[in-house]
Amino acid sequence: MKQRVITAVIALAIFIPILLAGGIWLEVAAVALSLVGVFEIYIMRKRIIVSIDFLVTILGTAALVVPDSFYNGWFPKSFTRLDLFYVFSVILLVITVLTKNKFNFQDVGISVVSMLYIGTGFHYLAAVRNSAAGLGLLMYALIVVWSTDIFAYTFGRKIGRHKLWPAISPNKTWEGTVAGIVMALILSGVYMIFVPQEYSIVTMLIIAFVLSIMGQMGDLIESAYKRFYGVKDSGNILPGHGGILDRFDSMLIVLPLLHVFGLV
Repeated sequence: MKQRVITAVIALAIFIPILLAGGIWLEVAAVALSLVGVFEIYIMRKRIIVSIDFLVTILGTAALVVPDSFYNGWFPKSFTRLDLFYVFSVILLVITVLTKNKFNFQDVGISVVSMLYIGTGFHYLAAVRNSAAGLGLLMYALIVVWSTDIFAYTFGRKIGRHKLWPAISPNKTWEGTVAGIVMALILSGVYMIFVPQEYSIVTMLIIAFVLSIMGQMGDLIESAYKRFYGVKDSGNILPGHGGILDRFDSMLIVLPLLHVFGLV
């Protein structure tokens, strides 16, 4: 527990100023975090990171994370992040031929999904903060995710009796899940009284309901692939907390949804 607290304090002391500063600082941080995330995927898969496919995968991930403005002046006017993502995906397919399937089609699938999942998630970490809605919207998302996580865990331990999905995450319960959602709605509702958002409070509470559910799904998604690869944590960069993917699993799903709902 002591190690967890120390790590949390240090991490927040670094992360919060970057979050407040936004701009290029957060964009660089988002790229760095995404590359660590890809590294963790490769380590979980027990794949060699000194390889051409790893290099292409991190470049493809970075291509999705960087802001849209990065492409202005460097590429044709119609060129987007998704176009470059496609280029790197094709390069991965070409590698299957050049390596005579030592790096195969299934490996390509994992790398492409990793690029899309990690790259898009961390892109919107910076994009939300640097949007017109800015820190106010990002804090709304963080309140939903963190309150869901904290109270689902707390109530799950105290009153949890019915397992949510034991084959994937044995400790999660339905009681904890419901408590996390309710507390996310309450706390985000209180927050919006003081910091109004794009839509009405009722609409934003409906969105918060969806985000709370999907945030927990993001947690379960990470539990699923960690269980598949037989690891407890995605990494050990954060002693007592695991890896970057362990800390951002919910946000990687929730943040892009803010764009889907027209908030970014």
